[in-house]
Amino acid sequence: MQAKELSHFNNEGRARMVDVGDKEDTRRMAIAQGEIIMQAETLKLIKGRKIAKGDVLAVAQIAGIMAAKQTSQIIPMCHPLMLTSVDLNFEIKEKARKIVIKSKVETIGKTGVEMEALTAVAVAGLTIYDMCKAVDRGITIKNIYLIEKTGGKSGHYQRIE
Repeated sequence: MQAKELSHFNNEGRARMVDVGDKEDTRRMAIAQGEIIMQAETLKLIKGRKIAKGDVLAVAQIAGIMAAKQTSQIIPMCHPLMLTSVDLNFEIKEKARKIVIKSKVETIGKTGVEMEALTAVAVAGLTIYDMCKAVDRGITIKNIYLIEKTGGKSGHYQRIE
């Protein structure tokens, strides 16, 4: 297999934003996931909406959506995109003391939405941490990764566990 060239560098080895002007618009979708692990008592407080700062998952969902919309402002080489859909879901796993965060982002455009989906998950996790740090500084955000993406020249990608 031939190694791919890194597209975000020019001939002098300096950073550049890739030109996507000649690419066709296609429907694009990406799903990302991550998890946030905490003390059992912290998870109980979140479930019962007893964290002093408010409804943790509602705020994290809004933060994740806002982050997806602002990804090009955070990640230097990302193109600004007109997103057609952003959704975040939270699955509480009490025995594992964690919340699984999953985002799905869609657009019709010239470049994919993988970074937007990953950013949504990361910022939702950071928001949960921020809202709960007063009761649990040992919260861990981990395993943020792309599950699936569709559209564009590279087509469909599905993570295999």
